[in-house]
Amino acid sequence: MNYNIPEDLKGLTEAEVTASRKKYGYNRLEVVKKETWIGMLISILKEPMLILLICVSLIYVVIGDYGEAVFMFVAIVGVTAISFYQDNRSKKALEELEKLNEPLSKVIRNSKVVKIPTFEIVVGDLCITEEGSLINADGKIVHSNDFSVNQSSLTGESFSVFKDSKSEDNKVYSGTITVSGLAVFVVESIGKETKVGKIGQSILGIKEEASPLQLQIRSFVKGMAIIGLVIFMAVCVFSYIKTEDFVTSLLSGLTLAMSVLPEEIPVAFTTFMALGAWKLMREGIIIKRSSIVETLGSVTVICTDKTGTITENSMQLKHLYDYQSDTIYEQEEFKIKELDELIDYAMWSCEPVPFDPMEITLHKVYEQTQDSDKRKDYQLFHEYPLEGKPPMMTHLFENEQKDRIIAAKGAPEAILNVSDLSEEEKSKVREVIKEFGEQGYRVLGVAKSHFEGNNFPVKQQDFTFKFLGLTVFYDPPKKGIKNVFQHIYDAGIKVKVITGDNADTTKAIAMQAGIINESPAINGSEIASSSEDDLMNLSENTTLFTRMFPEAKLEVVNALKAQGNVVAMLGDGVNDGPALKAAHIGVAMGNKGTEIAKSAAALVITNDDLEKLVVGIAAGRRIYANIKKAVQYIISIHIPIILTVSLPLFLGWIFPHIFTPVHVIFLELVMGPTCSIVYENEPIEKNAMKKPPRALTETFLNWRELTVSIIQGLVITGGILWMYQYSVDLGNDEAKTRALVFSTLIFANILLSLVNRSFYYSIFESFKNRNFLLMGISALVLVLLFIILYVNPVSRFFSITPLTVKELGITLLVAAISVLWFEGYKLVKRYTGKK
Repeated sequence: MNYNIPEDLKGLTEAEVTASRKKYGYNRLEVVKKETWIGMLISILKEPMLILLICVSLIYVVIGDYGEAVFMFVAIVGVTAISFYQDNRSKKALEELEKLNEPLSKVIRNSKVVKIPTFEIVVGDLCITEEGSLINADGKIVHSNDFSVNQSSLTGESFSVFKDSKSEDNKVYSGTITVSGLAVFVVESIGKETKVGKIGQSILGIKEEASPLQLQIRSFVKGMAIIGLVIFMAVCVFSYIKTEDFVTSLLSGLTLAMSVLPEEIPVAFTTFMALGAWKLMREGIIIKRSSIVETLGSVTVICTDKTGTITENSMQLKHLYDYQSDTIYEQEEFKIKELDELIDYAMWSCEPVPFDPMEITLHKVYEQTQDSDKRKDYQLFHEYPLEGKPPMMTHLFENEQKDRIIAAKGAPEAILNVSDLSEEEKSKVREVIKEFGEQGYRVLGVAKSHFEGNNFPVKQQDFTFKFLGLTVFYDPPKKGIKNVFQHIYDAGIKVKVITGDNADTTKAIAMQAGIINESPAINGSEIASSSEDDLMNLSENTTLFTRMFPEAKLEVVNALKAQGNVVAMLGDGVNDGPALKAAHIGVAMGNKGTEIAKSAAALVITNDDLEKLVVGIAAGRRIYANIKKAVQYIISIHIPIILTVSLPLFLGWIFPHIFTPVHVIFLELVMGPTCSIVYENEPIEKNAMKKPPRALTETFLNWRELTVSIIQGLVITGGILWMYQYSVDLGNDEAKTRALVFSTLIFANILLSLVNRSFYYSIFESFKNRNFLLMGISALVLVLLFIILYVNPVSRFFSITPLTVKELGITLLVAAISVLWFEGYKLVKRYTGKK
């Protein structure tokens, strides 16, 4: 883009940048401390499961059972390695997200305009800020063009202030917002030395709030830990009373405590969220916080801006309506002399250096149609920014001979309201406007004025304007947008269009885009004047919100939230900022979105493709469903382990210690990767985007789901304990019984991981969703089971004896019956149509 920046502004050289950075550091509010691998290792070793393992290892060392102690040490290394691998994957994924979330800033270096990460700005840099940008350092203006800034973040004053290099206050400050125009400023302070840095150090210690799902999972794990502690004490006391052997009793208690503790769940949650965000990043969806992934799957309402979100934001000038001749002209007729004045004043009403797509188009049309370009001869010396309801803007230019041009443009209603036309003449123009609007065109009114002296009116509406005509733009809906909205509707999500455009244009574009609308449009002024009850009703039942200003957009979003909706707000402009911030998920466009929109949003779509939001929602639903599958798997498989360890002891069966810590730890090593690596990789089920969104307040496991998992666990327990008694009835010794029980549990674990891939579709249907990790880990577990059973030193260590083919077949049959009955339950669900 051509910024019309003076040639003498060359910026720093690379050597000067290096010197400045060495002296003043990076443009950050705090020094970012990266977690070292030692720190990660220490935090892993603080986990309850590792503490239990260390305790068991020490007991084995004390009693001289060094073989068991070595195995426990290997188990500690194994569990630590798995946790370290998961934590490291999560950390790397989050680091990648942080890099992408780092905003870019424009600076002049070596006489070239370049984009750099904001933290790389140095003292002495020449920074460029333009309309819609967040200012990222403190400095002094050296060049500007129609520049105004909103300093409310520092001063609390909401109005914008015009500044230039000659102003009494020619400083700009980090954290403030460029409202209009452009400025080049030399950086004087960065990071903690900026005004906002000195004020804002106190907020750095504020931690991000835990999400509802995080709180529910923490509560569940805490409850299970308390149950584990109670059972540990009970088993220790009970075993000691029976055996009077303190060490054996302590080991029995620790074994049970390890079987109860569901330490896999928090690891799984962190992994699912971090890797989910990382995978979305590869799809072109940048998520600011990984916990947003969870919320994505719960979205019930999408509020979307029209321009640049539903439409291409290409703004082609399709027609010009000249009021004087009462004629509508096509593109190929723009060069005729009758349109000179209309094109002339339409261009002068724009910014001298245009940013808005419509203004860029008007400048191009001016270049292509006018015989002489007078833009260098005239200087902007007074401006009324875009304001009013509906909005308009006015620019005043002057040349060296003091000839003036006063040009205005804006919403047609706003321009008609300030024009000198009679009511009859206005009605005639409104008919033309309505006709264009119904075809989906974006219409702007253009007017001119004359004013002597410098005592300008306070408000632009106080000028006397002559109405010149209309500029008619067409901003077509994006390709494939109909399919996108169909997917959104299929997922049970409502769509609301919230735009600054008029009702006719919005209605036409909505129809072309496939948006379902069965109620009349509501405009911003109606929203502003509505009572709280009326606002609730309007926000629920209205689809098209037109002529919306920032406060009205915010009110609609808050009203939808108050009704219990989970709201995603899509926008790309400065005026979308408050609503983006207020929504559960603010979604900004990465290409054409302003920096304000991007900084306010929780999610940025890098290529402005709305279909990516559908991808994000699908990912949110997939991850949430997979977390539930992982948790239900953990509950179902923990129950047989807990009961197989405790019931023989409490019921006084012949082999009270059928499982020792060695067996429980092996099972834990199998379960950990299954729930946190395998289920994370599970594809989305084919019906997931055909269901209505879940309520955000819904617990991650309701009583029905919890009951199903408990029943699954109890049936598996029944099968395993039947195998125990069957072996005892056959007269088998403890080693053979242990081998049968252990093998049954391993087979049941593998089958459960396959069955629980879906709680609706059959196991055969699930196989169509390829998950190579699941197959790989299942195969590895089987190989390890056969090594334990048939490699003599390992068998002796696990205190088991090899099984015959027949015995192995019986264990597989019992495991299959214990697990595969659930396929019948799923068949009934499918037959009755229950989800």
